Amino acid sequence: MSVAHFVKSFTLWEIVKGHALTLKYFFKPKATINYPFEKNPLSPRFRGEHALRRYPNGEERCIACKLCEAVCPAQAITIEAEPRDDGSRRTTRYDIDMTKCIFCGFCQEACPVDAVVEGPNFEYSTETREELIYDKAKLLDNGDRWERAIAANLAADAPYR
Repeated sequence: MSVAHFVKSFTLWEIVKGHALTLKYFFKPKATINYPFEKNPLSPRFRGEHALRRYPNGEERCIACKLCEAVCPAQAITIEAEPRDDGSRRTTRYDIDMTKCIFCGFCQEACPVDAVVEGPNFEYSTETREELIYDKAKLLDNGDRWERAIAANLAADAPYR
């Protein structure tokens, strides 16, 4: 056994090093945030609560192509559509079961008119599971509420699409 090893074991060198490391981080600024009042920035590609968007004139964007329903691996989207008087197709029923959704983003990628998007909201807890089945009215309301943030995220992500 070498002399240096004997001295280190006798003086409990590892404990001294551990205390020094603790003191080093004790005086540094804290990395913790006060969550409900402070929030970390989200990536423009963050996939949160779903929303249906509208055109600036107020008309809904969804053209009932049903690509999002077809591409959904969890089969969480249900769409029913019928033609309108002017000949265009629009949805009469658009439901997303958020308990089935795996937030893969395929629905957003498949949509040719950016009608269905996954917005920046991650705080949507509920008391019952039935509240997590979003109908068309709830999805349009989410789109109206988060339109500014959704448009900014899509614009930030546009060069990479």
